Amino acid sequence: MEGTVVIRIVDAWDQEEIVHLYRAGGWWKDGYDPGSLHDLIRGSFAFAVAIDIKTGHAIGMGRVLSDGISDGYIQDLVVLPEYRKQGIGKEIVTALVGHCTRAGISWIGLIAEPGTESFYQPLGFQPMKGHIPLLWTSDRPC
Repeated sequence: MEGTVVIRIVDAWDQEEIVHLYRAGGWWKDGYDPGSLHDLIRGSFAFAVAIDIKTGHAIGMGRVLSDGISDGYIQDLVVLPEYRKQGIGKEIVTALVGHCTRAGISWIGLIAEPGTESFYQPLGFQPMKGHIPLLWTSDRPC
């Protein structure tokens, strides 16, 4: 990876490339509006893009949701399949954590997919014993 990929915190990026990354992560649905990605990126506390410097294209991304004062949550971490296992995901997480800690945010969480704990643990993330992630579903109104 060294010398061929750079990680940048951005305020905007080509929406087609971001859609491509969301699809690679399995998170893009056909009904989503690509035009909303500008607001998604700008509304994130930090949005990191891994850029292949030979092509100038985004080959990975991740973002942090936060109020900028207390907690931060990393999500949407993805690297295109052909670029995986090269340390790019680690560099994205490191850039996001660094951005948070420089802003004074030291509580940084994420929800890892099953089986990915070994990726995150060397980066300082540990299971939150006694806590269970929950997701609101629209089939039960408030």
